[in-house]
Amino acid sequence: MKLGSSSECCLSLCQAVSFLPTAEDDEELMMKREEKHNRGVCSVGRESCLSVLTVSDFECPLCIRLFYEPVTTPCGHTFCKNCIERSLDHNLRCPLCKQPLQEYFKNRKYNPTVLLQEIMSRLFPQQLAERKQVHEAEMAELSNLTKDIPIFVCTVAYPGIPCPLHIFEPRYRLMMRRCMETGTKKFGMCSYEHGKGFADYGCMLDILDLDLLPDGRSYVETLGGSRFRVLRRGQRDGYHTADIEYLEDHKVEGAELEILQRLHDSVYQQAREWYLRLNSRIQDQISRQYGIMPEKEDNIQASANGPAWCWWLLSVLQLDPSYQTTVLSLTSLKDRLGHLRIVLEYFSQS
Repeated sequence: MKLGSSSECCLSLCQAVSFLPTAEDDEELMMKREEKHNRGVCSVGRESCLSVLTVSDFECPLCIRLFYEPVTTPCGHTFCKNCIERSLDHNLRCPLCKQPLQEYFKNRKYNPTVLLQEIMSRLFPQQLAERKQVHEAEMAELSNLTKDIPIFVCTVAYPGIPCPLHIFEPRYRLMMRRCMETGTKKFGMCSYEHGKGFADYGCMLDILDLDLLPDGRSYVETLGGSRFRVLRRGQRDGYHTADIEYLEDHKVEGAELEILQRLHDSVYQQAREWYLRLNSRIQDQISRQYGIMPEKEDNIQASANGPAWCWWLLSVLQLDPSYQTTVLSLTSLKDRLGHLRIVLEYFSQS
């Protein structure tokens, strides 16, 4: 049967309608289009907001550099972690709004502001990488144990002898924190000297333990290490620094060593007799603070600092700091034993 033109038009229309979405399909399609449109608007809005931000919007108000490890205080202000720690060493208030931060400091939960880090990583990856390089370079410089080493000006320390410290000054709080952060756990100890700031000779101290108190003070347990001579003095952020060279005892051989051994044994016996003549109460006090007198060593030249008992005796005798520094600077065991003999004779007579 042959269809007319009107029938053909009707069929075409029916076929076209069959491909149109149903009411349910139409509603779903409209929702998808609206959702896509909203996402586009939000994306454009977000990109528009981010596009107006500059590096200066992410600068720490204390160091005026791009945030590094940003932390946000309870009052809502953001700083570099190291910057706010240094600020709180001096004043337990927010540097901007002056709100008290005693509890924040006491808890020390300096959690990073993750959102801020993510925004900086997205917008300023190159600047953030450069900021990280600067921080790592600063840490590497602080880790150097011959140039610009931190100097604690207080007393004369000796190799192998404990030197407990009570840290309360802001500059030394910073020093201890840096020693721990860099991983060196070392700093130099020198006595004060008028006109120079500190003596020409000192002793490195190894941090064994650091007990941080709620108010920022700390008790630090240290042990004397290598001796050094100061080559150049400097300062960093309020505390002293120095370029140094390490000292070692000169070794002798043959007949000279035999003479040195006899001198060593004689002075050791003299020191032992002096110690045993002290009353038991004083001996107990010495043992608690400095430990018991070290035994005589078989090889008197085994250590670069010489026999341990020499330094123990010097710390116990509590001599004038300038004289202590003189003996500390000697690289001849013979000369050191000579000084100890003179001092022991003086104390034995008195």
